[in-house]
Parts: sequence; C-alpha cells; structure tokens
Amino acid sequence: MGPLEGYKVVEFGAIGPGPMCATMLADMGATVIRLDRAGPSDLGIPKPRRYDLLTRNRHSITLDLKRPEAIELALRLIESADALIEGFRPGTMERLGLGPETCFKRNPRLAYGRLTGWGQDGPLAKAAGHDINYISLSGVLHAIGRKDDKPVPPLNLLGDFGGGGAFLAFGLVCAMLEAKSSGLGQVVDAAMVDGASYLMMPFYGMHACGVFKTERGTNITDTGAYYWEVYECSDGKFVSVGPIEKKFRERLLKIVGLDQMSPALDDMPDASARDILEKAFRTKTQAEWCELLEGTDACFAPVLSVAEAPHHPHNRIRQTFVEIDGVMQPSPAPRFSRTKPSKPKPPENPDQNTELALQDWGFTDQELDSLKTAKILKEA
Repeated sequence: MGPLEGYKVVEFGAIGPGPMCATMLADMGATVIRLDRAGPSDLGIPKPRRYDLLTRNRHSITLDLKRPEAIELALRLIESADALIEGFRPGTMERLGLGPETCFKRNPRLAYGRLTGWGQDGPLAKAAGHDINYISLSGVLHAIGRKDDKPVPPLNLLGDFGGGGAFLAFGLVCAMLEAKSSGLGQVVDAAMVDGASYLMMPFYGMHACGVFKTERGTNITDTGAYYWEVYECSDGKFVSVGPIEKKFRERLLKIVGLDQMSPALDDMPDASARDILEKAFRTKTQAEWCELLEGTDACFAPVLSVAEAPHHPHNRIRQTFVEIDGVMQPSPAPRFSRTKPSKPKPPENPDQNTELALQDWGFTDQELDSLKTAKILKEA
C-alpha cells in the first residue's frame, strides 16, 4: 500500500542519508531491496539491526561486489528497477562496473540516484566529509547559535537527512515521473551541500534585502527575540514560545500574567525582556504551563525528549509514532487520504529473507539454487 506501490528501488547499502532516502520511498509503498556490503560497518557503533530504523520496510542481501557474479546479480536487479540509490565517493560505482552508462544499457529508464556530501564534481568532490562539514560550507551552521557564542551543530539533521536523504527522494520521484513520459532515465546528483543551501533559501533572500544579520542570535528565529525562545520551568523542564505576530504575543503575555507590560517588552533590550520572561516561567512547572497555554494562540509547546514525545496526547491521537517489534519510532509521513501507506515492517538482518527478497524481483528457485551453490548469496 502507498502512493509508490509498484515502483522498485535498488539501494546500495550505506549509512545515514542513503538509507533515509530508501526508507522514505519504502514507507510510501515502493519495493526496495538493500544490497549490503560484506564485512563490518565502518561507523563503529554496534547496534542490533532491529534498532536500525533506517533499514525498516525492506529486505536486504549481502553481496561481495568484488566478485563478477555479484555484479551481474546487481545488474539483473537493476534491469527491472525504477530507481537506484548509491552513496559512494565519485567514481566508485564506475570502478565496480555499476556506473550510470553500464546501468542505462541494461535499463534505459532508470533513475540513477547519487548521494554525496560535495557532489559529483568540484574541487571537494572526492574529499571525505560529514554533515557538519556540508552545513558549514552552505551557510547553515554559521547561522545557528546564540549571540557571542560559537555555532551549534543541530544534530546531523540538516545535511544528512534534510539536505541529503529527503532531497534525493524528491529527485528520484521527479526522475521516475519524467521517465513515465519520456521512457528515458537520468542521473540524479544529490549533494548535501546543495540541499542544505536550498533549505537556507529564505534567509539568503532576507540577507540580500538587509533584514537577516550574519551575527548569530540577533535575528528573530535564532533566539534574537525574547518571544522566540526556550524557557526553563520550576521543575527544570523547558517550554518553547514563538509568537512572532503581535496578536499572538499579546495572548502569551496575558496568560503568563505580563499583559500590563505589552507592548513595553518589545521596546526593551532583548536581554532585559528575556529576563522578565525567564522569571515568569520559573514560577510554574512544565505541566502547569501546558495546562494554561497548550491549545491557545500563544504559539507554545513543551520541549519533549525522544522518550516523552511519543506519549504526548496530540502525537498519540494523530499516531505520529508507532511501536513496531517493541521499538517506538516515527510513522510514515506525509499522510494520504486515499493511498495510505501500510504499517512499516521492522528492520531485518541482512540475508534474513534472501529467497523472498529475490523472488519479489522475479528470480526462480533454480536461479536461487545456482546462486547459493556459487556462494554468491549468504543465508542468515
């Protein structure tokens, strides 16, 4: 089930943004097969597969891509695929014999997705890097942090998953749609530095017209305004407020008990206004502020941990999270009124369902036996 039901995707196993892209497509109904590399992961974080949520909703098999027979098996899968996902350094797939030209000869309508940090060309193309480096070069990291303090990395969300995985998923869907009319495939070059830069688009526009300062913590949405801030409560927990509009700000101040100071707070130095709000929020617990402010137009929410967020009433009612195989995790998003995605299947160990995985792609029992005899396929 899902809007991408019927589409088939070959994913070359990697970490981070590539799996995010594959999961997004699989959650929307695409049939994805993951080709894991033989040997241990170079990430160095031991983790049972059931907790590796970016491998959910698909089968995976292990292939030694140094063997010609394994390359031929990969090409056989690519022949009937709509899209391919790879996240190696430029030139790696070509050296393996799986570059775009080779794949297009076997499948002219293939959407060939390439996901890297720096892109397929440019002076940095072949250099190693990670999310923090890509958001540095795009202007993102410099903008995040408090005044007179160093930049704060926002987890690895904006480069890896936002600018990388999500942009490649969008690009592949675009290429698959276009191939429906043209019958021709193409390479989708998704660079995390490009995607992260794209996410900064409105701020580049605001900077060009002089309303976004390059000094951190001096703009409205970077904690440069007392009304876009996180405040501590009496129990040590936090709440967030963001009433940019004056009418919403007045609502917040009235409920907090500071309506007599509106609009004086807006004319104060930001540090002074923030001190007044800090003292006010420290008079009650987070739960007490939720009782007063949640559901109003004060632009308010409690700051919840990953342990707390799934149990908030709003998230529970919307089923924003789902428990699968004992692991709480986000549900597929976005939502569709007609082609609703199915509940995701839990992550599988590599080679857990090798036969089923390849049968979905048209392999016969005789072919599977031959592959096992040649020790191309492993069994869990």
